[in-house]
Amino acid sequence: MKILVIGNRDRYEKFAPVELEKRGDALVFCRRGAADGELLAAGGDAGIILADAIAPVSRALIEKMPGLKMIHSEGVAYDKIDLQAASERDIFVCNNKGCNAAAVAEQAILLMLALLRKAIAGDREVRAGRQIQMKERSMVEGIAELGGCAVGLIGFGDIAKATAARLGAFGCRLFYYTPRRKPKETEEEFGVRYAALEELAALSDIVSVHASVTPETAGLIGAGFLGRMKPSAFLVNTARGEIVDNLALREALVAGKIAGAAFDTLYPEPVPADHPLIDLPESCKDRVIFAPHLGGITTGSFMRAHKNIWQNVGRVERGEEPANIVNTGISR
Repeated sequence: MKILVIGNRDRYEKFAPVELEKRGDALVFCRRGAADGELLAAGGDAGIILADAIAPVSRALIEKMPGLKMIHSEGVAYDKIDLQAASERDIFVCNNKGCNAAAVAEQAILLMLALLRKAIAGDREVRAGRQIQMKERSMVEGIAELGGCAVGLIGFGDIAKATAARLGAFGCRLFYYTPRRKPKETEEEFGVRYAALEELAALSDIVSVHASVTPETAGLIGAGFLGRMKPSAFLVNTARGEIVDNLALREALVAGKIAGAAFDTLYPEPVPADHPLIDLPESCKDRVIFAPHLGGITTGSFMRAHKNIWQNVGRVERGEEPANIVNTGISR
Protein backbone atom coordinates (compact mmCIF):
# COMPACT_ATOMS: atom_id res chain seq x y z
CA MET A 1 0.00 0.00 0.00
CA LYS A 2 1.35 3.39 -0.97
CA ILE A 3 2.07 5.81 1.88
CA LEU A 4 2.26 9.61 1.61
CA VAL A 5 4.31 11.21 4.38
CA ILE A 6 3.80 14.92 5.00
CA GLY A 7 6.77 15.91 7.10
CA ASN A 8 10.44 15.41 7.81
CA ARG A 9 12.04 12.40 6.11
CA ASP A 10 15.00 12.46 8.50
CA ARG A 11 12.73 11.73 11.47
CA TYR A 12 11.23 8.70 9.77
CA GLU A 13 14.63 7.37 8.81
CA LYS A 14 15.88 7.82 12.38
CA PHE A 15 12.92 6.55 14.38
CA ALA A 16 11.04 4.07 12.18
CA PRO A 17 11.27 0.54 13.64
CA VAL A 18 11.02 -0.89 10.10
CA GLU A 19 13.28 -0.80 7.07
CA LEU A 20 11.89 2.03 4.95
CA GLU A 21 13.99 1.04 1.93
CA LYS A 22 11.91 -2.09 1.48
CA ARG A 23 8.92 0.06 0.61
CA GLY A 24 10.69 1.66 -2.33
CA ASP A 25 8.50 3.95 -4.45
CA ALA A 26 5.47 3.05 -2.34
CA LEU A 27 6.72 5.50 0.32
CA VAL A 28 6.79 9.15 -0.78
CA PHE A 29 7.67 12.27 1.23
CA CYS A 30 6.44 15.83 0.89
CA ARG A 31 7.45 18.83 2.95
CA ARG A 32 5.14 20.21 5.62
CA GLY A 33 3.33 23.14 4.06
CA ALA A 34 3.17 21.61 0.59
CA ALA A 35 0.09 22.66 -1.37
CA ASP A 36 -2.64 20.10 -2.03
CA GLY A 37 -1.65 19.95 -5.69
CA GLU A 38 1.90 18.98 -4.79
CA LEU A 39 0.66 16.35 -2.34
CA LEU A 40 -1.71 14.86 -4.92
CA ALA A 41 0.96 14.78 -7.59
CA ALA A 42 3.27 12.84 -5.27
CA GLY A 43 0.77 10.58 -3.52
CA GLY A 44 -2.76 11.00 -4.78
CA ASP A 45 -3.02 7.23 -5.13
CA ALA A 46 -1.82 6.55 -1.56
CA GLY A 47 -3.82 4.47 0.88
CA ILE A 48 -2.29 6.04 3.97
CA ILE A 49 -1.22 9.55 4.95
CA LEU A 50 1.27 10.05 7.79
CA ALA A 51 1.18 13.72 8.70
CA ASP A 52 3.27 16.03 10.85
CA ALA A 53 1.06 17.05 13.77
CA ILE A 54 0.83 20.65 12.54
CA ALA A 55 0.50 19.82 8.83
CA PRO A 56 -2.99 20.50 7.41
CA VAL A 57 -4.85 17.60 5.80
CA SER A 58 -7.73 19.33 4.07
CA ARG A 59 -11.12 18.19 2.85
CA ALA A 60 -10.04 18.96 -0.71
CA LEU A 61 -7.05 16.64 -0.36
CA ILE A 62 -9.05 13.85 1.27
CA GLU A 63 -11.78 13.96 -1.35
CA LYS A 64 -9.28 13.61 -4.20
CA MET A 65 -7.58 10.49 -2.80
CA PRO A 66 -9.92 7.61 -3.74
CA GLY A 67 -7.88 4.85 -2.10
CA LEU A 68 -7.28 6.57 1.23
CA LYS A 69 -7.93 4.34 4.26
CA MET A 70 -6.07 6.01 7.16
CA ILE A 71 -4.66 9.41 8.12
CA HIS A 72 -2.21 9.19 11.01
CA SER A 73 -0.82 12.14 12.96
CA GLU A 74 2.88 11.83 13.72
CA GLY A 75 2.11 13.27 17.15
CA VAL A 76 -0.79 13.53 19.55
CA ALA A 77 -2.52 16.56 18.01
CA TYR A 78 -4.91 16.04 15.10
CA ASP A 79 -6.71 19.39 14.93
CA LYS A 80 -5.21 20.15 11.49
CA ILE A 81 -6.91 17.09 9.96
CA ASP A 82 -10.45 17.50 8.60
CA LEU A 83 -12.12 14.83 10.73
CA GLN A 84 -15.55 15.36 9.22
CA ALA A 85 -14.31 14.84 5.68
CA ALA A 86 -12.46 11.68 6.73
CA SER A 87 -15.44 10.31 8.63
CA GLU A 88 -17.77 10.87 5.68
CA ARG A 89 -15.59 8.47 3.68
CA ASP A 90 -14.99 5.96 6.51
CA ILE A 91 -11.29 6.88 6.66
CA PHE A 92 -9.62 6.21 9.99
CA VAL A 93 -7.89 9.16 11.65
CA CYS A 94 -5.41 8.08 14.32
CA ASN A 95 -2.93 9.69 16.67
CA ASN A 96 -0.15 8.68 19.04
CA LYS A 97 -2.12 9.05 22.24
CA GLY A 98 0.08 9.22 25.31
CA CYS A 99 3.40 8.89 23.50
CA ASN A 100 4.70 12.25 24.74
CA ALA A 101 2.95 12.45 28.12
CA ALA A 102 6.07 11.97 30.24
CA ALA A 103 8.11 14.34 28.09
CA VAL A 104 5.59 17.19 28.15
CA ALA A 105 5.02 16.72 31.88
CA GLU A 106 8.75 17.22 32.42
CA GLN A 107 8.65 20.35 30.27
CA ALA A 108 5.72 21.77 32.23
CA ILE A 109 7.53 21.28 35.52
CA LEU A 110 10.73 22.74 34.06
CA LEU A 111 8.83 25.91 33.12
CA MET A 112 7.16 26.10 36.54
CA LEU A 113 10.51 25.90 38.29
CA ALA A 114 12.10 28.37 35.87
CA LEU A 115 9.39 30.91 36.69
CA LEU A 116 9.57 30.40 40.44
CA ARG A 117 13.39 30.52 40.53
CA LYS A 118 13.73 33.36 37.98
CA ALA A 119 16.03 31.14 35.96
CA ILE A 120 16.36 33.22 32.80
CA ALA A 121 16.86 36.52 34.59
CA GLY A 122 19.26 34.88 37.01
CA ASP A 123 21.43 33.51 34.24
CA ARG A 124 21.63 36.94 32.64
CA GLU A 125 22.46 38.71 35.89
CA VAL A 126 25.29 36.32 36.74
CA ARG A 127 26.79 36.76 33.26
CA ALA A 128 26.59 40.54 33.73
CA GLY A 129 28.43 40.45 37.07
CA ARG A 130 25.32 41.22 39.13
CA GLN A 131 24.96 37.92 40.97
CA ILE A 132 25.02 39.32 44.51
CA GLN A 133 22.61 42.13 43.68
CA MET A 134 20.03 39.69 42.33
CA LYS A 135 20.51 37.32 45.25
CA GLU A 136 19.95 40.11 47.76
CA ARG A 137 16.90 41.37 45.86
CA SER A 138 15.41 37.88 45.59
CA MET A 139 15.70 37.26 49.32
CA VAL A 140 13.56 40.33 49.95
CA GLU A 141 11.09 39.71 47.10
CA GLY A 142 10.73 36.05 48.06
CA ILE A 143 10.99 32.76 46.16
CA ALA A 144 8.14 30.26 46.39
CA GLU A 145 8.91 26.55 46.48
CA LEU A 146 7.02 24.43 43.99
CA GLY A 147 5.94 22.09 46.77
CA GLY A 148 4.17 24.96 48.48
CA CYS A 149 2.11 25.86 45.43
CA ALA A 150 -1.44 25.00 44.48
CA VAL A 151 -1.37 23.93 40.83
CA GLY A 152 -4.48 23.98 38.67
CA LEU A 153 -4.50 21.67 35.65
CA ILE A 154 -6.81 22.61 32.78
CA GLY A 155 -7.57 19.35 31.04
CA PHE A 156 -6.90 15.95 32.55
CA GLY A 157 -5.75 13.64 29.80
CA ASP A 158 -2.53 11.64 29.59
CA ILE A 159 -0.20 14.66 29.87
CA ALA A 160 -2.04 16.28 32.77
CA LYS A 161 -2.09 12.96 34.60
CA ALA A 162 1.66 12.53 34.08
CA THR A 163 2.17 16.09 35.32
CA ALA A 164 0.00 15.49 38.38
CA ALA A 165 1.93 12.33 39.24
CA ARG A 166 5.20 14.26 39.22
CA LEU A 167 3.84 17.31 41.03
CA GLY A 168 2.49 15.05 43.76
CA ALA A 169 6.06 14.06 44.59
CA PHE A 170 6.86 17.74 45.18
CA GLY A 171 3.97 18.00 47.62
CA CYS A 172 1.78 20.34 45.56
CA ARG A 173 -1.94 20.75 46.16
CA LEU A 174 -3.56 19.80 42.88
CA PHE A 175 -6.79 20.90 41.22
CA TYR A 176 -8.11 20.07 37.77
CA TYR A 177 -10.86 21.17 35.44
CA THR A 178 -12.51 19.29 32.59
CA PRO A 179 -16.01 19.77 31.18
CA ARG A 180 -16.93 16.40 32.69
CA ARG A 181 -15.64 15.48 36.11
CA LYS A 182 -13.48 12.35 36.28
CA PRO A 183 -14.44 9.31 38.37
CA LYS A 184 -13.63 9.43 42.08
CA GLU A 185 -11.13 6.60 41.62
CA THR A 186 -9.13 8.68 39.11
CA GLU A 187 -9.11 11.70 41.42
CA GLU A 188 -7.85 9.58 44.29
CA GLU A 189 -5.22 7.86 42.15
CA PHE A 190 -3.63 11.17 41.13
CA GLY A 191 -4.36 13.14 44.30
CA VAL A 192 -6.37 15.84 42.54
CA ARG A 193 -9.52 17.75 43.42
CA TYR A 194 -12.05 18.90 40.85
CA ALA A 195 -12.71 22.63 40.59
CA ALA A 196 -14.90 24.65 38.27
CA LEU A 197 -12.89 26.79 35.88
CA GLU A 198 -13.50 30.03 37.78
CA GLU A 199 -12.62 28.39 41.10
CA LEU A 200 -9.46 26.88 39.67
CA ALA A 201 -8.32 30.30 38.46
CA ALA A 202 -8.81 31.80 41.90
CA LEU A 203 -7.23 28.93 43.89
CA SER A 204 -4.11 28.28 41.84
CA ASP A 205 -0.61 29.64 42.34
CA ILE A 206 0.24 28.07 38.98
CA VAL A 207 -2.23 27.32 36.20
CA SER A 208 -0.95 24.67 33.79
CA VAL A 209 -2.78 24.23 30.48
CA HIS A 210 -3.13 20.69 29.12
CA ALA A 211 -6.36 20.83 27.10
CA SER A 212 -6.65 19.99 23.43
CA VAL A 213 -7.73 22.64 20.93
CA THR A 214 -11.45 22.57 20.18
CA PRO A 215 -13.98 25.29 19.36
CA GLU A 216 -14.80 25.30 23.09
CA THR A 217 -11.20 25.69 24.31
CA ALA A 218 -9.90 28.20 21.75
CA GLY A 219 -9.35 31.46 23.65
CA LEU A 220 -10.35 29.80 26.93
CA ILE A 221 -7.58 31.64 28.79
CA GLY A 222 -8.97 35.11 28.18
CA ALA A 223 -9.61 38.30 30.09
CA GLY A 224 -12.28 36.74 32.30
CA PHE A 225 -10.12 33.82 33.41
CA LEU A 226 -6.99 35.95 33.84
CA GLY A 227 -8.95 38.47 35.89
CA ARG A 228 -9.78 35.74 38.42
CA MET A 229 -6.15 34.63 38.88
CA LYS A 230 -4.09 35.79 41.83
CA PRO A 231 -1.70 38.70 41.08
CA SER A 232 1.05 36.38 42.39
CA ALA A 233 0.08 33.47 40.14
CA PHE A 234 1.77 32.10 37.02
CA LEU A 235 0.39 30.64 33.78
CA VAL A 236 2.15 27.74 32.03
CA ASN A 237 1.05 26.52 28.60
CA THR A 238 2.49 23.32 27.14
CA ALA A 239 -0.69 22.48 25.20
CA ARG A 240 -1.57 24.67 22.21
CA GLY A 241 -1.19 28.40 21.73
CA GLU A 242 -4.74 28.81 20.43
CA ILE A 243 -6.09 28.18 23.93
CA VAL A 244 -4.66 31.52 25.12
CA ASP A 245 -5.99 34.93 24.08
CA ASN A 246 -2.68 36.60 23.29
CA LEU A 247 -3.87 40.18 23.63
CA ALA A 248 -5.71 39.53 26.89
CA LEU A 249 -2.64 37.88 28.37
CA ARG A 250 -0.39 40.69 27.20
CA GLU A 251 -2.66 43.19 28.94
CA ALA A 252 -2.65 41.09 32.14
CA LEU A 253 1.14 40.89 32.15
CA VAL A 254 1.70 44.57 31.43
CA ALA A 255 -0.83 45.59 34.09
CA GLY A 256 0.62 43.18 36.66
CA LYS A 257 -2.62 41.23 36.99
CA ILE A 258 -0.61 38.00 37.07
CA ALA A 259 3.01 37.43 38.09
CA GLY A 260 4.25 35.81 34.91
CA ALA A 261 3.86 33.14 32.27
CA ALA A 262 5.82 30.44 30.48
CA PHE A 263 5.12 28.88 27.10
CA ASP A 264 6.26 25.84 25.20
CA THR A 265 3.88 26.83 22.43
CA LEU A 266 2.38 30.03 21.07
CA TYR A 267 -0.10 30.87 18.35
CA PRO A 268 0.69 31.35 15.52
CA GLU A 269 3.59 29.03 14.81
CA PRO A 270 6.22 29.86 13.54
CA VAL A 271 6.20 32.70 16.08
CA PRO A 272 6.82 36.16 14.55
CA ALA A 273 9.23 38.57 16.24
CA ASP A 274 6.43 41.11 16.70
CA HIS A 275 4.13 38.63 18.48
CA PRO A 276 2.24 40.46 21.27
CA LEU A 277 3.72 38.16 23.91
CA ILE A 278 7.26 38.43 22.50
CA ASP A 279 7.35 42.17 21.93
CA LEU A 280 6.69 43.10 25.56
CA PRO A 281 7.72 46.21 27.49
CA GLU A 282 10.99 45.92 29.39
CA SER A 283 9.06 46.13 32.65
CA CYS A 284 7.59 42.65 32.23
CA LYS A 285 9.96 40.80 29.88
CA ASP A 286 11.69 39.04 32.78
CA ARG A 287 8.37 37.58 33.88
CA VAL A 288 7.81 35.61 30.67
CA ILE A 289 9.71 32.51 29.52
CA PHE A 290 9.56 30.81 26.13
CA ALA A 291 10.63 27.41 24.83
CA PRO A 292 10.55 26.54 21.10
CA HIS A 293 7.87 23.82 21.40
CA LEU A 294 10.33 21.19 22.62
CA GLY A 295 8.15 19.55 25.24
CA GLY A 296 7.02 16.51 23.30
CA ILE A 297 9.92 15.95 20.93
CA THR A 298 12.22 13.85 23.05
CA THR A 299 13.90 10.80 21.55
CA GLY A 300 11.71 8.56 23.69
CA SER A 301 8.53 10.27 22.46
CA PHE A 302 9.47 9.82 18.82
CA MET A 303 10.45 6.20 19.32
CA ARG A 304 7.09 5.44 20.93
CA ALA A 305 5.20 7.43 18.29
CA HIS A 306 6.84 5.80 15.29
CA LYS A 307 6.43 2.34 16.78
CA ASN A 308 2.69 3.01 17.07
CA ILE A 309 2.51 4.52 13.56
CA TRP A 310 4.03 1.50 11.88
CA GLN A 311 2.00 -0.94 13.93
CA ASN A 312 -1.11 0.86 12.71
CA VAL A 313 0.16 0.84 9.13
CA GLY A 314 0.50 -2.92 9.40
CA ARG A 315 -2.99 -3.28 10.81
CA VAL A 316 -4.56 -1.29 7.99
CA GLU A 317 -2.60 -3.16 5.35
CA ARG A 318 -3.90 -6.43 6.81
CA GLY A 319 -7.47 -5.10 6.76
CA GLU A 320 -7.60 -4.72 10.55
CA GLU A 321 -8.79 -1.79 12.64
CA PRO A 322 -5.97 0.49 13.83
CA ALA A 323 -5.45 1.69 17.40
CA ASN A 324 -6.07 5.23 18.71
CA ILE A 325 -8.90 6.16 16.32
CA VAL A 326 -10.00 9.73 17.02
CA ASN A 327 -12.87 10.25 14.56
CA THR A 328 -16.38 8.99 15.07
CA GLY A 329 -19.23 7.94 12.85
CA ILE A 330 -17.25 5.70 10.54
CA SER A 331 -18.33 2.19 9.55
CA ARG A 332 -16.23 -0.42 11.33
